[in-house]
Amino acid sequence: MDNRLTGRCHCGGVVFDVPASLDFKAARRCNCSLCRRRAAVMVSCPLDQLKIQQGFNLLTLYQWNTHTARHYFCKTCGIYTFHQRRTDPSVYGVNIGCFDDVDGAAFHDAPTADGVSLSLVSQ
Repeated sequence: MDNRLTGRCHCGGVVFDVPASLDFKAARRCNCSLCRRRAAVMVSCPLDQLKIQQGFNLLTLYQWNTHTARHYFCKTCGIYTFHQRRTDPSVYGVNIGCFDDVDGAAFHDAPTADGVSLSLVSQ
């Protein structure tokens, strides 16, 4: 069995896990209007690899524009947990700030994906 990392929202109502083997070196930000405002660094996770352990009923969905991306937040504390990507709907972008065992400060130089025109804008 793959080692797993547990993520959670701030209030602890939403708990999920992902494989510890995700490529954290490829973590990135996005400059679309929503991501730019939330400033989260995200790691990619295949849809079938993210498992919600508790709080599915606490997740609320936010969509806009093309309604392709599906952004999930805890409706109790408001924390962005993950989203199904518009650029690749087979993948979640998972907020690394939700993992207690991951040092978010280590990602201050994470590149920014251009969510407006769908390309990488900084390395």
